[in-house]
Amino acid sequence: MLFAVKMDVEIPRDLDEQVRAEVVAREKAYCQELQKSGTWVHIWRCVGQYANISVFDVADNEELHRILWNLPLFPYMKIDVTALAQHPSDLAAAEVAA
Repeated sequence: MLFAVKMDVEIPRDLDEQVRAEVVAREKAYCQELQKSGTWVHIWRCVGQYANISVFDVADNEELHRILWNLPLFPYMKIDVTALAQHPSDLAAAEVAA
C-alpha cells in the first residue's frame, strides 16, 4: 500500500542543543535505513518549511503507524497521511498493463 505523508516538524526552541542534534541524527539514520529497505520510497523537502512530503510503500496501515511512531522526531511532528491509489490516467500504469 502506498501512502503520502506530510510531516511538519516543530522542535521547541528551548530544547537542549545537544539533545536536538542527537534526535536529528537518529531521525536521519532511521529515515535512510527505511529508504534502503524500499519502505520509504520518496522524500521531498517543502521549500521554506521544516517539513517534508514522503511516500511510503508498506503492507498495511499498522506497519505505517509503527514506522511513524518510531520516528525520533515524532513527538515534535504534525503528520497528515493520505492513502494513494493508482490513477487511471497515469502513463506508467498504462505501460505496466501493456
